[in-house]
Amino acid sequence: MIDRAFADHFAKDWIDSWNEHDLERILSHYADDFEMSSPRIIIVAEEPSGILNGKSAIGAYWTKALELAPNLHFDLIATFLGINSITLYFNGVRGPCAEVFHFNQDGKVGRSSAHYI
Repeated sequence: MIDRAFADHFAKDWIDSWNEHDLERILSHYADDFEMSSPRIIIVAEEPSGILNGKSAIGAYWTKALELAPNLHFDLIATFLGINSITLYFNGVRGPCAEVFHFNQDGKVGRSSAHYI
């Protein structure tokens, strides 16, 4: 079960790592075989399903995304807790965003889904 302390620490470190554009630190939050879904994957990675698997594929997608948004900066609005999951609500490059993170038994993200207005 995820508690408030874990959620707040994760949220701060995740936001900070993105704001520093530190891809290695960003990827450190995730399991090696994690799955990510996002409408942006369809556009940036040209993957019609909107889903990528594994650090290699997602790392390449995020590298390209960071190149396309050199001024990327996130501002955390709220952190929501679930059962073995967290949702971060934040302002991103294109406005409000929410990302849901499902954690594995090792405390790493095993699956995430990004949502945009």
